[in-house]
Amino acid sequence: MSDSAAQRRSETRRSSFRSIFFWLHLCAGVAAGVVIFVMAVTGALLAYEQRIVNAVDARHRSDVAGAESPRSLETVAASALEIVGGEAALDIEVKADPAEPVTARVGRERVLFLDARSGRMLGEGSQTIRQVFAAITGIHRWLGASGEHRQTARAATGAANLAFLVLVLSGLYLWLPRRWTFRQVRNVAWFRRGLSGKARDFNWHNTIGLWTALPLVVIVASGVVMSYRWANDLVYRVSGDEPPAPRERSREPRAPGDRRGEHSEATRADLEGLDELLAVAERQVPAWQTIGLRLPLPAEGPVELRIAWGPRGRPDQRGQLAVDRASGAVTSWKTLSDESTGRRARSWLRWLHTGEAGGFLGETLAGIASAGAAVLVWTGLFLAWRRFFPRRRPRGAEAAKRASEPASIESDPLSELQD
Repeated sequence: MSDSAAQRRSETRRSSFRSIFFWLHLCAGVAAGVVIFVMAVTGALLAYEQRIVNAVDARHRSDVAGAESPRSLETVAASALEIVGGEAALDIEVKADPAEPVTARVGRERVLFLDARSGRMLGEGSQTIRQVFAAITGIHRWLGASGEHRQTARAATGAANLAFLVLVLSGLYLWLPRRWTFRQVRNVAWFRRGLSGKARDFNWHNTIGLWTALPLVVIVASGVVMSYRWANDLVYRVSGDEPPAPRERSREPRAPGDRRGEHSEATRADLEGLDELLAVAERQVPAWQTIGLRLPLPAEGPVELRIAWGPRGRPDQRGQLAVDRASGAVTSWKTLSDESTGRRARSWLRWLHTGEAGGFLGETLAGIASAGAAVLVWTGLFLAWRRFFPRRRPRGAEAAKRASEPASIESDPLSELQD
């Protein structure tokens, strides 16, 4: 008798613990559901952003048939300055593929494509597609707010990120079946046909939640790090490093070519020696894929060049080269391996958030997980609505419905938390 009583007390404690998690899960979902839904949908739309932009711009290629002249960064930069009116701040990127044009960014939206040898204008990047993705990004980060309202919206998306992390972690615990039988696991681990209403939403919520849990933990946790300074600092502290001072880091992840702050304008006097700088960078990393620099060059001190020998989402495959402009000597060469453990972790989190760290497969996984998150919010809110505002049925109709669905939620391990 004593063993039976102890077992009942243990089961009661477990049931109470699950109830606490359930109500935490339910309240967090109801409170932040709408914002999470918006972020999930926009996140799915942004999954292939860079690939779509590149595909749209792919028509701008150089004709390299019979071309024997070498690349001339000075010629390209001079041509870009002439196109934009003589003086401008430029961000120039050269690609290793001889058929690929040199990219010259003017501001945040205008992108010029020029022949790497002659400097001939090949075309401009699509401003329409960039504006569309910029608008989606604005909704994803700030719910489309601008000006003084952006800070409030950013606080809302940050809180939603944190609530979503609570939802994912608590949902994993609530998913665990009380009895590990094939039927019990199947009911919450795979889609079941013939269900409708509450039973269907419950099945979808559990199944999609299970299969998207791991990528969502990565996506949402990295989003929390980018939303809150304390979370960002925690990454450094867990790594055994001292967090950087606030002024030394941006509050938002910065994409390549996204120039923040004010820059003076480049003139033709800044172009002298660019070809020599390009040659130094090519020798530094023979397997380079892209080399970039900003104009105007600094009046004093070394010139910094960005070199990448891998895809955009791999921070471990790019470095920063500093070259003395007068002598052409390399003054410093830094890669991710030279950074502290905390800095390395923080760099990876930015690209894990978008899935780009895993290439096409990672982006696809992030897109599917984001779409799954939207379905989780949708089904979760409907389940909450049915719980708080149940539809009244005659007793006989309810009994007949339950009898006609022998494999519905009544046989599921969490049904007692829903009814």
